[in-house]
Order: sequence, then C-alpha cells, then structure tokens
Amino acid sequence: MDFFSSQESLTAMQWILRALVGFAFFVIIAKLMGQRSISQIGLLDFVIVLLIGNIIAHPLSDEGLGLEGSMITMSVILFLYLLGVVLSLYFPGIRKIFIPSPIPLIENGIILSKNLKKARISIDVLMAELRKNKAADIKKVSVAFWEPGGTISIFLNAEHQALTPTTYANTPKPFQLPKTVVKEKKIDYKGLEQIGKDEKWLLNKLHKEYQHLELNDILLATVDENNKLNFFFYS
Repeated sequence: MDFFSSQESLTAMQWILRALVGFAFFVIIAKLMGQRSISQIGLLDFVIVLLIGNIIAHPLSDEGLGLEGSMITMSVILFLYLLGVVLSLYFPGIRKIFIPSPIPLIENGIILSKNLKKARISIDVLMAELRKNKAADIKKVSVAFWEPGGTISIFLNAEHQALTPTTYANTPKPFQLPKTVVKEKKIDYKGLEQIGKDEKWLLNKLHKEYQHLELNDILLATVDENNKLNFFFYS
C-alpha cells in the first residue's frame, strides 16, 4: 500500500495502482452525487473529465512533478474508459452502473414523491420541466421519467396529445397555467389570492374529497382554468 502515501518517486506499477484506485473512487463519488450532478453527460464521461483534469493540472503547475507518472496514469484511465464503454455494450449488469435506468416521477397523473427524492430533485424542478414541455397539468401526464442524462421525458395521455386547430371546428381555448395553492405541506396564499379563494375554502375542499387527510399529506395542489382543485399526495 506504499502507493497511497507520499513518495519521492513511484514505480510504474505504483502509478497504475493509483490510477485504478482513483478511477474506482471517483465512480463511487459520482454515483453518490446523483444523476442531477452529472447533468447532460454520462457517469463514465463525468468521471473521466474529473480525473484527467486533475491529473494533467498538477504536473503542469508543479515543477517538482514529472510528466512520466501523469502520462502513465492518463493512459491507464483512458484504457479503463474504453474498457468500460465496451463492457457496457455487451454486459447489461455493467451498463446499469454507468447508465442507470430512468426513474419514473409521474404515473397516470400521480406524482411519485419517493422517486423525487431518489432522483434528488425538488417539486419546483419537476414543475419547471413540465412547463418547458407544455405539460403543466399533471393530471394529463401518463408518465414522466427522470433520465440518466439529467432530463425529464414526458408523455401525455392519448386524449391529450397535441392536435392541430383544424382537427375540430371549435376554436381552441387560450392556455392558462394551473395555479399552485399548496406546495410541500405549505399553503401558497399568493396562489389562493390569484383565484379569489382563501384557506378555509381550500381546507373545506380537501376534507370534502379526502376526509382522513390533512394539509401535511399534500405534496402539491393546483387549480386549473375550470377552477378544479387537483391534489397530489405524498406516496
């Protein structure tokens, strides 16, 4: 284990061992950070960017360090990267390490709160992504997935798929964004004020539709353009 500690010089094998340990360590760290930290690049690419950036920076800024060790280390890292890519193509078990399965966030109009925590995103991020995809009404969403690349894939129910205005004789109604009146157990009084309602109205609606549930059970509550109140509870 001498390669762990500070040395005046390291052998080629010790440099290789350092590279192997560093690669494994950064894979674990990246996994613990979660998919959101990786954003648009894959886990394997994220690890490589971190490693190579650090490896090449030190010998270029410290005259006491030679390039030989860093070149050996980068060569091993490159080999491990290419090996990881090839193995991911042929072995599903290894592929799941670097390309995890998408996480369902919404199913049949129901927010899966436990999976929000698993994906490490807040309800605000989910709502923002829904607005970007013109799917602000959660009840119309058949399924939404948090993808490994840090994006959300959204699929509407069949009856809410996009249609052209000429499909029907009726003129389409102007789109109105649903107003949020409860978010993560807290009442949004500004949202209630926008629709001309108060806390008493909200609680009466809740107890009328769900007699045994309280405000602390609500993950999100919205009011649509028809003044219909939609509740989404912690799963």
